[in-house]
Amino acid sequence: MTDNQDPTPLSRRQFLKTSLAAGASLVVANHRDAQPATASTERQATVPPDPAAGDPLYLDYTRPVAERVDDLVGRMTLEEKISQMGSDAPAIDRLGIAQYNWWNEALHGVARAGIATVFPQAIGLASTWNADLIGQMAGVISDEGRAKHHEAARNGVRDLYTGLTFWSPNINIFRDPRWGRGQETYGEDPYLTSRLGVRFVQGLQGDDPHYLKTVATPKHFAAHSGPEATRHFFNAIVSPSDLRMTYLPAFHACIVEGQAFSIMGAYNRVNGEPCCASPTLLQTILRDEWGFEGYVVSDCGAINDIYANHMVVDTPLEAAALAVKNGCDLECGCTYGIPCHYKQLAEAVQQELLTEAEIDRSVKRLFTARFRLGMFDPPEVVPYSQIPISVVDSPEHRDLALEVAHQSLVLLKNQDNLLPLDRDAIRSIAVIGPNAAETLVLSGNYMGTAAEPISVLAGIQAVVSPETEVIYARGSELIGFAQDGFAEAVAAAQKAQIAVMVMGLSQQLEGEEGQPEGNPPGVTSQGDRGSLNLPPIQQRLLQAVYETGTPLILVLLNGSAVAINWADDHIPAILEAWYPGQAGGAAVANALFGLFNPGGRLPITFYRSASDLPPYGDYDMANRTYRYFTGAPLYPFGFGLSYTTFTYRNLNITPELIPPGDPVTVEVEVENSGPRLGDEVVQLYLQDVAASWPVPQLQLQGFSRLRLAPGEKQTVQFTLTPEQMSLVDADGRWVLEPGEFKVWVGGQQPHLKTAAQPVNVLAGQFTVQA
Repeated sequence: MTDNQDPTPLSRRQFLKTSLAAGASLVVANHRDAQPATASTERQATVPPDPAAGDPLYLDYTRPVAERVDDLVGRMTLEEKISQMGSDAPAIDRLGIAQYNWWNEALHGVARAGIATVFPQAIGLASTWNADLIGQMAGVISDEGRAKHHEAARNGVRDLYTGLTFWSPNINIFRDPRWGRGQETYGEDPYLTSRLGVRFVQGLQGDDPHYLKTVATPKHFAAHSGPEATRHFFNAIVSPSDLRMTYLPAFHACIVEGQAFSIMGAYNRVNGEPCCASPTLLQTILRDEWGFEGYVVSDCGAINDIYANHMVVDTPLEAAALAVKNGCDLECGCTYGIPCHYKQLAEAVQQELLTEAEIDRSVKRLFTARFRLGMFDPPEVVPYSQIPISVVDSPEHRDLALEVAHQSLVLLKNQDNLLPLDRDAIRSIAVIGPNAAETLVLSGNYMGTAAEPISVLAGIQAVVSPETEVIYARGSELIGFAQDGFAEAVAAAQKAQIAVMVMGLSQQLEGEEGQPEGNPPGVTSQGDRGSLNLPPIQQRLLQAVYETGTPLILVLLNGSAVAINWADDHIPAILEAWYPGQAGGAAVANALFGLFNPGGRLPITFYRSASDLPPYGDYDMANRTYRYFTGAPLYPFGFGLSYTTFTYRNLNITPELIPPGDPVTVEVEVENSGPRLGDEVVQLYLQDVAASWPVPQLQLQGFSRLRLAPGEKQTVQFTLTPEQMSLVDADGRWVLEPGEFKVWVGGQQPHLKTAAQPVNVLAGQFTVQA
């Protein structure tokens, strides 16, 4: 029996008996191309197996999943159970269990598995400040993941990057801009990360009450954000307040609210405990407090770190036993030369380091996921099994990639309304810079392969008037010292009415240190950055072209904050585009020429220098991110301009005096008071005025992205819950204290050091009674 064969209902019972007796590999992920199915798709009538007639109970899809899992695992030998606890789980033919590789990626599109729709890198997704859009995008990603999985299964392929268990999203807090993997996150704020993370998880996993569309895996649990060079052995010393108020909220939201069925442990230790063997993280917090019922997977090679680098035990065997005992169910290893130690677990049982019951616990969690994915059920009863391969990179998905790219763009400066450019008035335009004609840079890391990626140069060429001359010059490489391209760049600017400089970073300059599998063949990231500045060769190129006197527009392609202090002083228009995905060049061109009005907001703080920050390896949140930073940033978290203006009126906070435990409602009216259709991101910030324990100076606690026509008004309502008013005491307990709370609502952060506020920010307050 192969995956693309489907026994008819009348023959299924006999087929099951025959296949189990003969040791055939039964996999019911045998999904043919058909029309896409949703959670509401009507199930076709199928005769289930009959245990009374000798059919195995675990194949009866009408029985509860827990019963089916118990029945299947109960038929397995100890060695067979252990074989299923590695990321590349072999087939068990006698039980009809197919080979399955648990490792797949979907950070911003199905990754490393050929052609797929490539959306903006995660940091760009965060810049949309649009949770519903992220949920819609995740639904598209899971459509493509399902289609690719079934297509691979039909062809007998069960390799790496073909499964339905995706190790995404990365919801670590981007606490320091030097971290190379910060591009994979939703930024520096726990609330923004939580809201986007929940919708991403829900979009991946689907809304069917019985079946998971795919499995989402929030990572890396917990307090993991560099340095990359020491990630296999550093110990993050984290206070109870920082742990609960900064590093854990997004994980809590994705598990409790988003119902993620998997979570990935981090490489490092937290307060002395290796994350993949931490009783505090994996049992006390994750399962006892949050009620998590899914499975935990290690980061790749993290089990090896427990003894080799953290040295909390003496042998690989002890490391494996400790991880399983404390709740790490699945080991990522034995791929790319990564060590794997769960294969030794039978010896651990023999030495009484572990019990078979603890092995059973992990294996049952893993098979619960496979049953809920429909892997043991006929395809006609699994709603997502009918998604056709034709959805991959479909026109509808390409359109969504463009819309997400549009919404990710952040306008940082627009002096004298240089933008948008008049398409009919521009007769010559220079496009200059090492990122201008590149398409690899559009994707960031952990990416799929875009069928037709659009560079910024190509996007501009497609948008300008047919009469407009587009003059391209690379100018320089991303890094290095060669200036032999400067003359061509200067000449191009001198010939043009306006010049667009496309500069920044790439996945070759920031990412996972020494992890080429995160990039295309031959491309290895340098990991973290030591400086926040634009690479020196690009800075020199920018200044050389500036000297021509031609008006300049700077477009940044990057995954983290860049200290463009000189550019902010001298360049009239600056657009942050991140790594904008396959449609990035089209989105940038549309924004430059006014076909789309940029409305994204920064999900991170742009600092002026790394010297403004604490030591990189210090996990104390003091003076990090907008919540604790006391200096003057170049561009603050939540900042972003528009080609139109928005007016805020009628802030209403009710009630203004509440007993402990009651919510507060905040309403505000927003009007597009400018000349163009545009998006506004309404932001609500909260401050606990007289807390008895250290708290953030400011906390985002609500946001809503609106699209308003000129003159259009909308009333936005937020609800502040008691949990959002609470703080964490020295013992790690959440406490709601009485006292005054200040509230600001507007299109940006409030000013904390002066009483006067920006014109687009309104202030109010309420009090919690004693």
